[in-house]
Amino acid sequence: MAEIKVPELAESITEGSIAQWVKKVGDRVEKGEFIVELETDKVNAEIISEEAGVLTQILAEEGDTVLVGQVIAVVEAGEGAAPAPVAAAPVEAAPQAAPAPVAAAPVVVETSGERVIASPAARKLAREKGIDLAAVSPVDPQGRVRVQDVAAHGTAPVAAPQAAPAAPKAVAAVDESRVTIEKMSRRRQTIAKRLLEVKQSTAMLTTFNEVDMTNVMALRSRKKDQFFESTGSKLGFMSFFTKAVVAALKKYPYVNAQISGDEIHLNNFFDIGVAVSTEEGLVVPVVRDADRKNFAEIEDSIADLAKKARDKKLGLADLSGGSFTITNGGVFGSLMSTPIMNGTQAGILGMHSIKKRPVEVNGEVEIRPMMYLALSYDHRIIDGKDSVGFLKTVKELLENPEDLLLNS
Repeated sequence: MAEIKVPELAESITEGSIAQWVKKVGDRVEKGEFIVELETDKVNAEIISEEAGVLTQILAEEGDTVLVGQVIAVVEAGEGAAPAPVAAAPVEAAPQAAPAPVAAAPVVVETSGERVIASPAARKLAREKGIDLAAVSPVDPQGRVRVQDVAAHGTAPVAAPQAAPAAPKAVAAVDESRVTIEKMSRRRQTIAKRLLEVKQSTAMLTTFNEVDMTNVMALRSRKKDQFFESTGSKLGFMSFFTKAVVAALKKYPYVNAQISGDEIHLNNFFDIGVAVSTEEGLVVPVVRDADRKNFAEIEDSIADLAKKARDKKLGLADLSGGSFTITNGGVFGSLMSTPIMNGTQAGILGMHSIKKRPVEVNGEVEIRPMMYLALSYDHRIIDGKDSVGFLKTVKELLENPEDLLLNS
């Protein structure tokens, strides 16, 4: 018999949730075969079986929160034995389970006074629908209430014994014809939590400038075919922006810093995070040592990271340790925004849509392709002079892109 446990993924990850069971009870499992997908606040991890056999027990359902080291399934040697009758046994009954699994399926006291065993997903849905878990009839022979049981029960409201009489709306059942309820994914919860932490723990300001994209667009148009033939890579705008950012960070090192307690850590490396939108939310994989990469290497790194993000193949190493971030809201049509800094970083550069506008050029009004730039920064360590100077340097380099090519 082999126990399938939640593996250690990183020091900062202590728990996750079951995203999807690929195998079901009674299925044949080969050694090294992927049987369940675990969602953490950073990445999705595929958990494999270390031994061949038959999956006889599943001890955590989809949506359940599980801890590192917790037993979530059992594989027994054999070619196709009948599945064990405890296909979804309560976590408390798991053989040799660590004490932590109790948190995944504790006994809870409901408003009726009865004690009910239920999965976290079932409890969550019951709260949302206003259902007393004690009134739900579980399918499981051992009495554990699952999310399917709650969904099939209905929407009977639960009386709130301590609710103020003057606020009956607080306990009213949700009208499902008017409201669609979706459970936030673990990643979405983490994104929300961290963005709020940044807003609350930093003195964030945003400064703006605009860049004339005429020369960058002209250079790219002239060189993109030759660039592709010689490197096999497509020449986009992100390599120009990354090169300009690195040069500006070298000139204004506090923009590439972070605060740790009462210390300022000035980073002597240039690991540039590039925000990528996925179905589950924004992720920020990191282009390592961007100062040492040429245009083609930067383009290849960004394309590879974006593909891994969309395919849910990003690893922890792809997401950790960035020193500065670039985000491009322009791909969605954004004209101007105030981006929120990423984690403990001191700055983030926002790119936006390129729009043709009338501007003054050498005393004449011309129509030029213009882009607004936004630098959000932590005013605790970056003064206005440095923030404006940083953004002005990025602007000047982009308006004279030959300088970037010569220095790359």
